[in-house]
Amino acid sequence: MAEKLIKLPDVGEGVAEAELVEWHVNVGDLVREDMVLAAVMTGKATVEIPSPVDGEVIFRYGEIGDIIATGTVILKIRIAGEGGETEEEPQVKPAVAPVAAAEPASEKQVEPLKPKAEIAASPPVARPLSHPVGAPRAEGEKPLAPPAVRLRAKEAGIDLRQLSGTGPAGRITHEDLDAFLSSQGSGATITSGLQPNKAVQEVKVVGLRRRIAEKMALSKSRIPHITYVEEIDMTALEELRTRMNGTQKPGRPKLTILPFLMRAMVKAIAEQPGINALYDDEAGIIRQYGGVHIGIAAQTPSGLVVPVVRHAEARDIFDCAREVARLSDAAKNGTALREELSGSTITISSLGAMGGIVSTPVINHPEVAIIGVNKLAVRPHWDGVQFVPRKMMNLSSSFDHRVIDGWDAATFVQRLKALMETPALIFVEE
Repeated sequence: MAEKLIKLPDVGEGVAEAELVEWHVNVGDLVREDMVLAAVMTGKATVEIPSPVDGEVIFRYGEIGDIIATGTVILKIRIAGEGGETEEEPQVKPAVAPVAAAEPASEKQVEPLKPKAEIAASPPVARPLSHPVGAPRAEGEKPLAPPAVRLRAKEAGIDLRQLSGTGPAGRITHEDLDAFLSSQGSGATITSGLQPNKAVQEVKVVGLRRRIAEKMALSKSRIPHITYVEEIDMTALEELRTRMNGTQKPGRPKLTILPFLMRAMVKAIAEQPGINALYDDEAGIIRQYGGVHIGIAAQTPSGLVVPVVRHAEARDIFDCAREVARLSDAAKNGTALREELSGSTITISSLGAMGGIVSTPVINHPEVAIIGVNKLAVRPHWDGVQFVPRKMMNLSSSFDHRVIDGWDAATFVQRLKALMETPALIFVEE
């Protein structure tokens, strides 16, 4: 029989390592050619690793969340034929220490059997119990008990983690349960009502969630944020939006608030180009861009991603709406391309109806500004004479205070406010 080694492939773009995010096979599984064996994530995309052959998995290296270097052997498949690619067990190490050390599934250590005479001559060795007799179990540790004891405890409304087991390895016996019931008889009454839940579930941070965590930590650790909140009277814009949606031509997309905000941002950035920039803090360089590439923070089943509407300055309001819808669908379906998830120069963060009154959005490093859209709601508004119902919405916007002064941040937001409160100005070419 021959053996085929499957190595972590070079996914391009100078990527030297990737995170293992999915296993689709176990040791002992039979696989077919082109069957997906595993998936890894780089800084920009998830890449599936297919099988190049038919065969049986006899070795698997790595656990979910491990960072593995390109070229590392992650699988060995036994295939029909003579000879093999190697006779040695691959010696591989992760490029970065994994969160939890993983032992390859095929490298089980089995002690050699001893002759009976040697066993008889060997003196008995006292081994400590894995759990002290009668000692309470650690919080979150699953108690040991026979099914019958578990059933009695369940019917009595008792959490077995409250008991100390006197059986082998701390196993809880019927006598332990009887003793506990007797001790409780003189005090509180055992009921089947509410019971404390001391369970602790460990969730490993891997894949996209790890990338998000790293990105947020980088942004907050490097960027001193200043957040500026202003309320916008959206009544006129909402009337215009409703009218445009009601009279739209076939093939035109439905308009939300975002396309209007995007066009307002384009006009405001033309007056303050320093807002549409990336700050390379290591080189000490601010790169201001002529093209307005707006990232739209989108929640997906896997986590937060930021698809990018490129060159918003060259798109009309309908084209902006069409591109936002296309990218949002691609992000949620997991079909967005790498280049569609990178390259933004400024970002919009919107939670829609869940947006709340105020938020403190985190800047998408290395950008210098992010515009946060809050919930639209009818609120009483003082018009100078009386309170009248108006459709109001807050913008909560954060800026990199190293390169954007508070006055400039306020000027930018006030310009957005003026454009959105008088939406006809958004369509005026200057």
